[in-house]
Amino acid sequence: MILAGFAIGVVVGTGLLMLPIARAGQGGTDLLTAFFHAASSICVVGLTTVDTGTYWSGFGQLVILLLVQVGGFGIMAFASLLGVVVTRRLGLRSRLTAAAETKNSGIGGVAGLLIRVAVVGLSIELLCTVLLTVRFLTGYQFSFGKALYHGVFHAVTAFNNAGFALRPDGLDAYVDDPWICLTLAVTVALGSLGFPVLFELARRSRTPGKWSTHTKITVLGSGLLFVIGALFITISEWSNPDSIGGLSPGSRILAGVFHSVSLRTAGFSTVDIGGMHQGTWLGMDVLMFIGGGSAGTSGGIKVTTFAVLLFVIIAEVRGDRAVNAFGRRISSRTVQQAVTVALLSVAAVVVATIVLVEITDFSTDRVLFEVVSAFGTTGLTTGITTQLPSAGLLLLTGLMFLGRLGPVTLVSALALRDSERRFDYPEGRPLIG
Repeated sequence: MILAGFAIGVVVGTGLLMLPIARAGQGGTDLLTAFFHAASSICVVGLTTVDTGTYWSGFGQLVILLLVQVGGFGIMAFASLLGVVVTRRLGLRSRLTAAAETKNSGIGGVAGLLIRVAVVGLSIELLCTVLLTVRFLTGYQFSFGKALYHGVFHAVTAFNNAGFALRPDGLDAYVDDPWICLTLAVTVALGSLGFPVLFELARRSRTPGKWSTHTKITVLGSGLLFVIGALFITISEWSNPDSIGGLSPGSRILAGVFHSVSLRTAGFSTVDIGGMHQGTWLGMDVLMFIGGGSAGTSGGIKVTTFAVLLFVIIAEVRGDRAVNAFGRRISSRTVQQAVTVALLSVAAVVVATIVLVEITDFSTDRVLFEVVSAFGTTGLTTGITTQLPSAGLLLLTGLMFLGRLGPVTLVSALALRDSERRFDYPEGRPLIG
């Protein structure tokens, strides 16, 4: 049902974007362009083949914004929320699908959870809108209407980790503006943590010792990846004149910090990603592939999946029989799910990269970056998206769909197939290494 819901959303979005009223120029949009941007919007990716601010009319931009909002919240969760508002109740099927999409452990309190998710999300977007609007008014002499519109648009795409921008150069004009960069970075970070973590942080902000294992892993893992990413990008690109090398030292650090957060599947950029070093691209590939927290607006295999695999390695190196984290034992079922999600995700990226290398003339490093960006629902690009053939765009569309829905539907399916076996096979010992 979750897959069908997103598929229907893509179809509806494609139809709306093909209307002549959705385009700023004459005539309507072709099917492939509309389809690609509808999928990119509802899967909160941010990859584009045309400039969002000039190609689409106000109506078209509004469609994209609504698709981002609905896609970030979750199709089935959004539909269930409408059911709560209209009928004041939810059926069992709606509770099950909404619980799966929001990673809720039970179905009894789904209605209240959906309302809290909506309130928290809209509150963060509202605060970001106010801060951005004030800055656009005072620092860039925008009219109030233009400042408010830019504030709302970027706040929604930031919290939902979509990364759409209204300027042809993205956010390059704000590369040395800490007000805008840090406001967007914090909004992106909050969206990437996931709603379960946000709720627990609000309840137990002063007692981290009582945090759940999931919250500890997500917060500490996200913080560690953020620091590593900021240091890596800043040091790697410090003297590169094609990226941050021509900026002041303070602006270089700001750019490194901003892009480290943006790699958590937001997709905003304040410098030319295509001008970065190949080694930087590879490091960014890793961060985009990991992604953000579960049950949030981010993509990737998720921080918790990566952390569980890391704990498995630590347990094996230490010779422990069980996988432990923060004084808790990680169940074997969770470990198996993490391994399954990670390996299938790697397979998807590898296969897509091979296919795209074969059908285009671009180098492997650029293609890999594009593939990981699509799968991780990040939206960053080295500049080759607009030059891809139709088959390449369709492949990226499939990756965006898979990256947004693959982990949640795969884990849900694995959980539903969990059954107790009444016998065990004799033990086998294949040689490892």
